[in-house]
Amino acid sequence: MGTEEIGYRGPTACAAAGITYRQLDYWARTGLVEPSVRPALGSGTQRLYSFRDVVVLKIVKRFLDTGVSLQNIRTAVQHLRERGFRDLERMTLMSDGATVYECTSPDEVHALLQGGQGIFGIAVGVVWRDVESALSQLHGERVDTGETLVGHNPADELARRRNRAV
Repeated sequence: MGTEEIGYRGPTACAAAGITYRQLDYWARTGLVEPSVRPALGSGTQRLYSFRDVVVLKIVKRFLDTGVSLQNIRTAVQHLRERGFRDLERMTLMSDGATVYECTSPDEVHALLQGGQGIFGIAVGVVWRDVESALSQLHGERVDTGETLVGHNPADELARRRNRAV
């Protein structure tokens, strides 16, 4: 079972990303980070977030904590969404407080740092591993059966699948 077949309920996503349920709800309602596994379809339905959604939630939180405006974060998330969130774990996102830049090489990071203004950077791979670690202590849910997965680590599951394929 791959990470795309596992969903995380709102409280689990909040715990792993370090955000409040109010933030999660607002960001979903305003389209900043919507649950890609299962949206809320009226009262009673549980939103389900993918692993990648939780990584993006944590990135948004990191940028907010450093004073980047929600409007600028929206622009950055929209850019990542247009790219299909590909290669996220290999990316460094940087901001001067106004604009968010995507850097895919050390040269790009260096060029931004040479600009002289204060720069804040997020190595997305580190956030990725933080979220993997947090989710391994929390409950996931199989999308197909609704079965609760306790202490499920997405990385462990991928490793098991690779070993079976050999």
